[in-house]
Amino acid sequence: MITPMRVFVLLFNARTENEGIHTIRVGDRNRVLMFESEDDATRFALMLEAQDFPTPTVEVMNAEEIKEFCESADYDWELIPENGLALPPEQNIEQTDWQMETEPESDPDIDDIRRKLEGLL
Repeated sequence: MITPMRVFVLLFNARTENEGIHTIRVGDRNRVLMFESEDDATRFALMLEAQDFPTPTVEVMNAEEIKEFCESADYDWELIPENGLALPPEQNIEQTDWQMETEPESDPDIDDIRRKLEGLL
């Protein structure tokens, strides 16, 4: 007997009459993301929340059931492998390329305006 593959999906209003699954829009198609890792799904949910989306719930489901749902709703699906989610780096570089450019020469008119504005503070 083959064990069904477990995946993690994001649901809004989980276990209510108004339950919905999170999709992303790719071209003119909706795509359901199926995460292999619960941690990756949770991180993605937190990123959505940080972008002012309603807070989704991470739910474990059978991958075949999600695929069947996608077929019936005419959605695409994508399996996100563990650690396959692009995340911002944990550390930033000290100096970016645009900061490495030489400072422009000082403009006396701009310096004069800057001094006057600073004097207003």
